[in-house]
Parts: sequence; structure tokens; C-alpha cells
Amino acid sequence: MNTARLRDRVSASDPGLLRLAAGLRTVVAIALTLAVLGLLGVSVPHLVAGAIAAMVATFAVREKQRAQQAVTLALGLPVAVASMSLGALLSSRVLAGDLFFVALIFCAVYGRRFGERGTTLGLIGFQVYFVSLFVGATVSGLPTLYGVLGVAFLCSAAARFLLVPETPAGLLERLREAFRVRLAQLVSAQLQLLDAGPEEIDEALKDVREGTARLHETALMIQGRLEEGTSDAAAARLVQRRVADAEITAERLGLLLLSARSSERADTLTLHLPGAPAPRADRTPGRDEAMARVRRDLEALRLLVLRPAAARSSTALAQVRNRLLGYREEDNLPPAPPAVQDVFRGIGEAARAVLGLRIALDGPQDESDDSPATARSREELDAEDAVIDAGEEDGGTQEELTGLRRPTTRAAVQVAVGSSLAIVGGEFLSSQRWYWAVLTCWIVFINTASTGEILVKGYRRLVGTVLGVVAGIVLAGAVGQHTWSAFALVLVLVFAMFYTAPLSYTLMSFFVTAALGLLYTLLHTYSLSVLVLRVEETALGAACGVIAAAFVLPVRTDRRTNELLVTVLERLDEVTEAAVEQLSGGSPTDLLDKARDLDQALADLRAATRPLTHPITPLRARRDTVRYVVALLETCAYHARSLAATAELLPTHPSIAADPRLRRAGGRIGENIAAIAAHVADERSTARVETGPSIASLLETEVPGTPRFGRITDRVLRHVQRLDETLVGLARPLNVPVAAPRR
Repeated sequence: MNTARLRDRVSASDPGLLRLAAGLRTVVAIALTLAVLGLLGVSVPHLVAGAIAAMVATFAVREKQRAQQAVTLALGLPVAVASMSLGALLSSRVLAGDLFFVALIFCAVYGRRFGERGTTLGLIGFQVYFVSLFVGATVSGLPTLYGVLGVAFLCSAAARFLLVPETPAGLLERLREAFRVRLAQLVSAQLQLLDAGPEEIDEALKDVREGTARLHETALMIQGRLEEGTSDAAAARLVQRRVADAEITAERLGLLLLSARSSERADTLTLHLPGAPAPRADRTPGRDEAMARVRRDLEALRLLVLRPAAARSSTALAQVRNRLLGYREEDNLPPAPPAVQDVFRGIGEAARAVLGLRIALDGPQDESDDSPATARSREELDAEDAVIDAGEEDGGTQEELTGLRRPTTRAAVQVAVGSSLAIVGGEFLSSQRWYWAVLTCWIVFINTASTGEILVKGYRRLVGTVLGVVAGIVLAGAVGQHTWSAFALVLVLVFAMFYTAPLSYTLMSFFVTAALGLLYTLLHTYSLSVLVLRVEETALGAACGVIAAAFVLPVRTDRRTNELLVTVLERLDEVTEAAVEQLSGGSPTDLLDKARDLDQALADLRAATRPLTHPITPLRARRDTVRYVVALLETCAYHARSLAATAELLPTHPSIAADPRLRRAGGRIGENIAAIAAHVADERSTARVETGPSIASLLETEVPGTPRFGRITDRVLRHVQRLDETLVGLARPLNVPVAAPRR
């Protein structure tokens, strides 16, 4: 039991075990390289060169398919040999060497436009040239260095394909397990929210927010791996559908629980805006018994999410499942206030989503203990599976940017200018180790797209370097000149570097600098002045990167975020329009892919706004505005995903039918999204956001005796209404004018 819990915690904290696998693979490649080179009796500088080359050859290759990885690794060896050769040949020619280094940096960054392989080869070329400077490669020593590179790449291949293998199917399986565990953790957080008192409510709500965000993160990771990790397109779409269902029902359940705690319906923004107040608990008589039953059923739902082996018996598990699925039938709802009954309905929908997810991932289940409600749920799931379209639509064409407008070209020019400044400044600080400034300048441009991102990344690298210098002093004094003890510590630090890299760039920089202190010790070049120089060169390189980004073809953070905001609004419009059209009786479209595009666009925007929301930013008001806008967009995305999921149920769900009157409601939403996007793209735009009657009133019919809402469920109406209200709310922080309601 303890082992299972530990496995679940590791799986949840590291979805797909991506960080663990990356760290182990790199450490194994380095250790194997050191072992082989040690048996061959090479010198310590060559051991250092081999260790760094093995590390680069391992982490640089990022393709998903093993065959593509093998080709890229094979191409990387001649690139590394050429780079090492030029580094040795130009080591005595200062001006020629500097010019070539700048040209190499430009080509390495420009190579990003050719995809992952171009990025990898550019990274290998740059890093191996850096290795040649670090170990002082000479022309006479090239034959030995060629052998070292060959051993490093072979050991990297052995670690990747034999010792720590990773297949797309295996990775997807681990991501599915992480999704299951994170879903169970979210249900646990919702349980704590249900029981939280006045002093605990803020912390409980924070846990629910974090759990919802982590579940969504895992869902996006699964969607990015489906095509490579599943046997066919139909299986991929089935898993995608079931993951989306589980995510949406879990998030909706959290909102229903918030509503059940109070006498008013909770605003969706509460789950998306950090610091938003939670609804106060409603202590009216008669609620305690109903909430106790909700608590019991949430525990049962969590049990369903966990693997069946966690239950006492399969029969007991089936009884729990039958009871929860029975809440989808109105006759089976326990007596309770309306808001609490909504929670029971939400638990029933969540149980159905868990059942569908388990069938999609684990295959057919035992049906011998099914109740009538469970049998109906299975029939609905089977009908949905039957209509899933495995066909692919042709993707839309995008405008191809040319010249300096192309991001890769602009970044290559910027980093070339910044590196030139770093070389000049670095030479003044040290004629021997000027390349540290160039390395920092290069690194701050990786995976950044605006001046603000580069500034924040440079700041984090400097902080990590300063702390790493202190650690390097301590470790270097501890190991002295014990070569293999130092290498063992380097392996530990390398693993920590890769394990923490996605979590904290500052931590990664700390471990890198601490490891470099040990390598300096091995090369007999360690001193306090060297480590202080490392800090100075890092600060210089970061400053040069910021200067180049700010004055050479600059991409302002505001401009970058505005472009991404427009993209999010366009994707939101596509999802909403397609979902409303399908709910109105239009032809089916690929809603899941559109929803995934919206999620990815929102993730890109969230990443781009980090410089604006960083704790060091002096503009507090703008930071709060950015957080508020992102929270509103997350709320819009939630309702759009829910509409898309409901629209896809139309062919199979008996309680949902198309209603043409929804087109009127969807028309206003589309016009408002377009108005906001137009104003963000051009502040001189005269477009206005329209307000007016509620969505419910737009569905009124002029024919006497016609049902008000037809067979459109209250849930659909609520999502459309909330989306309409949130868009109007989005206009205020973005300074979009709002037109007076039409009379």
C-alpha cells in the first residue's frame, strides 16, 4: 500500500516521469562514457570533454519517434566533430575564432526554423565548440578528442535506446496514469474544500485551483502525445474525448461544490483567479445531512478513480459505481436543497466520465453487477464511441513570414549581436574565460520570444549562478583532488539539474554552476577568483542579451502578449461558433481539435505573461490586470470546452437536442469576441462590445405554446450565459468600449 502511494505521488508530481527519465538517461550516458574512457586511460581533460559531450548528445535530441532520434543522433556526430575541429584550429586566431563563433551562434539559432532536428544540430554545434574552449582543445589533440566524441555519442545512444528506453506508447501510458492520480488528488482537494472552515477556506480553494490547473496540464501533455502513442487515429480520438470529459466534469464539480457551500451560485472566476474570495458557507438547517452524504459520495468517487485493486472487492466497487451513476437519473437524487442536488448530479456525471475513461484506457469492463443506470451509461458511451470520426481535416494555411519578420531570423540576429557584445566585454574581464558571457547570452535566448522573458530569464540565471558559486566552493573543498569522487558528485548535480529544469530555471542554474566548480577542480583551474569571474561573466552575458533584445529588432512584451491574446480570442471564437452551430442543428465539426488549439493558445499566452506577473515587476497594477485578464480567459475557455463537449453528445444523448434559437445567442458572443480582438490588435478600432437581454431571453419564441428552451439542457444555457457575461467583463480591463444595451 505504501509503495502504491509513493508511486502515485511520484507519478502525479512528474507526469509521464519525463523529468525522472531525462535525468536518469543523461546520468547513465555520462557515467557510461566516463567508465569507457576511464578504462581507456584518457586524461582528466578528455574525461571532462566526454562527460559534457555525452550530456549534450543526450538532452539535445527531442524528437518523439525513436527512428527520428537515431537519425538526428547520427547526424549530430559529424556536426560535433566539425565543431571541435574548428574550435581547435581557431583557438590561436583570436579574431577569426570570434567571428566564427558569432557565425556559429547565428546559424545555430536560425536552424530552429527547420524544426526539432535543426534545433538539435545547432545546439550540438554550439555546445561542442564551447567544450573545445573549456578544455583547451589543440590541433595535436584532435585525434583523441574525435575518439572521445565517438564514445560519448555511442554511450548516449546506448542510454537512450537500451538502458533507459522510452517509447511513445510507454510514455503515453505513464501520462494516463498521472492523469488518473491527479484526478484523484483533485477530488481529495474538493473534499477538503467541502469540509473547510472560515479560516481554512482560502487554503482549500488554493489547493482546488492548483489541482485543476495540474489536471489540465496533464490533459494537454496527453493530447500532445496521442498521435505517436496510439495504434490508430480512432483510438487517439477516443482517449482524447474521454480525457476531455473527465477534466471538464471534474472542474464543473468543483464549481458546484462552491455553490453548494453558499446560498448563491459560485462565479466561475473563483476557480481561475488567485485571491478571489470563496463563497461563504451556508449553514441553513437541513443541509448538514445532505452535505454528509455528498462527502461520502466524493470519497466513493475518489475510490472509483483509483485503480480497482484499491477497493476491498470488485462487488463493493460495482455497488459504489452503480450508486453514483444513478444520480444521473432525476428519480434517484437524494432529498436536498437544489444547489446540493446539483452536486449529486455532478458526481454522477463525473462517475460516468471515469467509467468512460477506464473503458477507453483499459478495455471492456465486467458488466455482471451493472444496475439499469449503469447499463444506460454504458450504452451512451458505446454510442458515442461509434460516432467518433477518425478522419482528419486539412489544416488551415498560415501566413508565412519572411526576412527579419520571421521569428527565427530575428532571434538569430539578436543573439549574434548580443554575443558579439559579450565577446568584447568578456575579453576585458578575462582573455581566457570570456566564453562564459557568450554562453549566458545564448542561453537566455533559448525558448524566449520577448524582451521581458529574456530579462526574467537572465535575472534567474544570475541568482542561480551566485548561489551555485557558494555551493561550488563548499563542494570543491570537500572533494579536493579526488577525481572519481568529484565525477560522482557531478553526476548527482546533473541529475538534479535535469529533474528541476522544468520547475525552476534558478535551481537548474544553481546545479549547473555547482557542477562547474567541481569540473574546474578536476582541471586544476579552480580558485575563488575563477568562480567570482563566473558570476561577472554571467551578469555581463545576461546584460548583453537584454540589450540586444531591447534595441535590435525588439519584440516588446506587450506586443507579444497582444498577439497571443488575439490568437486566444480567435481560437475561442472558433470553438464557440462551431459548438453553438452544432447545438443549433448545424453539421458536425471537429470540436475536440479546436478545443485543444484553444488550450494551447491559452498556455502560450500564460507563459508569455510571466514577465508581467513576476514578483520583481514594479508595475503592480499591471500585474493584477494581467492576472485578471488571464483568469477571465481561462473562464471563457472552460465554458467553451464544456459547450464543445456537450455539442459532441448530440448524436447519442437522449436529453440533448438541437435548438436553432441558439444561433441568436451565439451571434452576439461571436461579435463581442471579434470586437475585443479588433481593439487589442489596434487601439484605434471603433468596435464596441454589445450588451443587452440575457441569453435566456434571446431564446424566447413568438409562437404561443412552444416550450421555452426546447430540449436544450439548462447546463448548455448556463455555459452560454456565463460566456456572454465573461466577455463583457473582459472588455473593461482591456479598455474596450461597451455599447449601451439596445432597447
